[in-house]
Amino acid sequence: MDITFELGTEETMLDFSADLAAYANPGSLIFLCGELGAGKTTFARGIMRGLGYLGAVKSPTYTLVECYSGGRLPVYHFDLYRLEEPEELEFIGFRDYLNDASLVLVEWPERAKEFLPEPDARIFIESTFDGRKLLFTANSKEGDILLDRAKTWFSGFISSE
Repeated sequence: MDITFELGTEETMLDFSADLAAYANPGSLIFLCGELGAGKTTFARGIMRGLGYLGAVKSPTYTLVECYSGGRLPVYHFDLYRLEEPEELEFIGFRDYLNDASLVLVEWPERAKEFLPEPDARIFIESTFDGRKLLFTANSKEGDILLDRAKTWFSGFISSE
């Protein structure tokens, strides 16, 4: 199921993702897609905020992965933009990050699609003239839970189904 949310400001997107994080469960995999500057890392910052992480959240563009603890769930935040070859994920032990205790966020998943499992949710973020448009796709029971919560909590932001 796909639903599009229209969010007018960066703060609204931070609030959206922070509230959504309250319903994220350990073991979830979420893909964040969109062009450069669309707001993928901003969305991740909101998730961290919602999980209770109080530190700075930066883009892992140069480190490939940032690890966050101290919130409700440990989070591994990947940015695959600078990935030279998808096989690099094997070298860093990507599969080890996918476990039943943590949440994994992946920016630019299309750079390694043949090495990544199907995500629970895929969120495509697009810049618009007056904000951001998020296309939310659920691919699993866990993704359905997140999508149902988003639909309920943010019913005022739904633009189409």
